[in-house]
Amino acid sequence: MALLGTLFLALLAGAHAELPGCKIRITSKALELVKQEGLRFLEQELETITIPDLRGREGQFYYNISEVKVTELQLTSSELHFQPEQELMLQITNASLGLRFRRQLVYWFFYDGGYINASAEGVSIRTGLQLSRDPAGRIKVSNVSCQASVSRMHAAFGGTFKKVYEFLSTFITSGMRFLLNQQICPVLHHAGTVLLNTLLDTVPVRSSVDKYVGIDYSLLKDPVASASNLDMDFRGAFFPLSEWNWSLPNQAVEPQLQEEERMVYVAFSEYFFDSALESYFRAGVLQLSLVGDKVPHDLDIVLRASYFGSIVLLSPAVIDSPLKLELRVLAPPRCTIKPSGATVSVTASVTIALVPPNQPEVQLSSMTMDLRLSAKMALRGKALRTQLDLRRFRIYSNQSALESLALIPLQAPLKTMLQIGVMPMINEQTWRGVQIPLPEGISFVREVVENHAGFLTIGADLHFAKGLREVIEKNRAADTRDPQASTAPPPSAAAV
Repeated sequence: MALLGTLFLALLAGAHAELPGCKIRITSKALELVKQEGLRFLEQELETITIPDLRGREGQFYYNISEVKVTELQLTSSELHFQPEQELMLQITNASLGLRFRRQLVYWFFYDGGYINASAEGVSIRTGLQLSRDPAGRIKVSNVSCQASVSRMHAAFGGTFKKVYEFLSTFITSGMRFLLNQQICPVLHHAGTVLLNTLLDTVPVRSSVDKYVGIDYSLLKDPVASASNLDMDFRGAFFPLSEWNWSLPNQAVEPQLQEEERMVYVAFSEYFFDSALESYFRAGVLQLSLVGDKVPHDLDIVLRASYFGSIVLLSPAVIDSPLKLELRVLAPPRCTIKPSGATVSVTASVTIALVPPNQPEVQLSSMTMDLRLSAKMALRGKALRTQLDLRRFRIYSNQSALESLALIPLQAPLKTMLQIGVMPMINEQTWRGVQIPLPEGISFVREVVENHAGFLTIGADLHFAKGLREVIEKNRAADTRDPQASTAPPPSAAAV
């Protein structure tokens, strides 16, 4: 019975689990590029290591080592890979650190000082980043594990007291190696939990797309790592800015990601596009009114000729009034994605009226228009863009089949008006695109779009338009995380 109860609860939880409208997969092919940028960032962070002054006495010799600075990181072997439960692991072996420090030596009344170069050799670092979802739905580095060790130190002493320094070098280099070992992991912990989280804060969660709608890219659960990729599920839902808490129920097919040939893959379900269309519909944007000179001249002539019988029965003051053509979408449009392509279905009303000055408008006709638009999606940089094209067009009367037959002459001019006058305005907006959830400074190149049943996928490679350090420094001042949150590193796992 206990087993049956457990299974029932698991099924119940799965039934209520929210489906993602957007998925992102980062594959192992991206790790070489990420590693190159990450190692540059790591080198810059290690240069910030502050080592306490090293003072000591051996016999009558007093020495002081101060102002120790890391000047460079030289790598012999490094590996970045995904690891289940830890997410991202970086391993560096047999590296070396270049150092520069100030030496001071006192022997009775004699003093010697100056700067000298040194090296820490046999440096090994193994650090892991654990990624998770925070309460706001943002991806963050929740934990950093670290093991670091320095095998040996070497300092090239010279000058009058060279022999003395060589005698003392064992004490000096052993002390410096011990201090250096203790400093590497705290620096990496700060880099992960503070600096990299500043970078991840640039990933949009809930943001406005334009003055009408916004988009919600909340992470639905913790990222899932396998040996070859990292998968992230995002809500991927639009909402009207006037209804901040509204959301469309997701009943679409869950997008699937199977490919691993490119650096990154992004999948969007029909829900992603349906929520955008319904949000614009609820915002009252999907309507257009053309009056007077805004109505194309040829269409104006055709419309007046088609309704000549009704117009001549009106008063002379109304006959020559400006013509009004109003298009209004009647229900939220719907997107359908198939392997053959993506389409958007729209049903709208078309109202034709005369608008005499300072008088109520006179309606000539009201009809229904069914549209089928083909939709081509493209990813440019980090924006998902859409190009729409009118494929099918049909108008019919709300009154009678006979009136629908009378509307046949209007099919061609109305379709031309839509293609020439309306579609360019729509495409101007849709081609601006909507940002996908990527950190600042990272974009996509060499994109390939593939349609499936109920969703589409886009495979691409990554491009760092900005360095990690540049983006982090730019956004440090805008960091809104809780200042009371502890950023203290865990006890060091350094091996001495």
